[in-house]
Amino acid sequence: MMEWVHQLHSAEGISRIIEAGGLLALIGIVFAETGLLFGFFLPGDSLLITAGVLANPINPNHVSALQIGALNLILVLAAVFGDQIGFYLGNRAGDSIWSRPDSRFYKRKHLESAHEFYERFGGISVVAARYMPIIRTFVPFVAGVARMPYRRFVFWNIAGGALWVTSLLWLGYFLGQTPLANRLDKIIVVVVAVSVMPMVLGALRRFLAADKAGISRAI
Repeated sequence: MMEWVHQLHSAEGISRIIEAGGLLALIGIVFAETGLLFGFFLPGDSLLITAGVLANPINPNHVSALQIGALNLILVLAAVFGDQIGFYLGNRAGDSIWSRPDSRFYKRKHLESAHEFYERFGGISVVAARYMPIIRTFVPFVAGVARMPYRRFVFWNIAGGALWVTSLLWLGYFLGQTPLANRLDKIIVVVVAVSVMPMVLGALRRFLAADKAGISRAI
């Protein structure tokens, strides 16, 4: 299982998915990662960058079925509708989801992290979470659970979906015509590292705060 997930996040693995499944594969992954709770392990950021690289006609690995303009629009729609589904599921599930036991495709800790992020940043979290793996899957669901006003959610959802897809897709597109396209695996590692940094720092702050509280009680 872990080896499969590792391949899924590699430049070679993502390229194979795009070449085999084309646009439908891209739509399915973007939608599932943003809208379905079990999609948290999917490679959203690296997928968009790789798709942008392969959509550039100058790149030797160009996939002719990928036209950057249409690709941009369709994937924005997939991301927006994905978050809409996440919000709807959260709104329907209400507070009952918190008592659900952990399973292979559901981890309470991910939901708690997303809830903390949402509580801290409010509406802007729907945009910011787009750039954070795992968190982006759960924040729209948490917004639904928290009964965020629907019109407000729709505004931030469209803004976040458009910004996330467009920025990473066109980053890949421009990289596709440079020698850096040959180092796509390294670029993906950097993108993933930057994406998870806020979660790592948040976890570190919580650990230090808990440790400090423990020392205070001991004194």
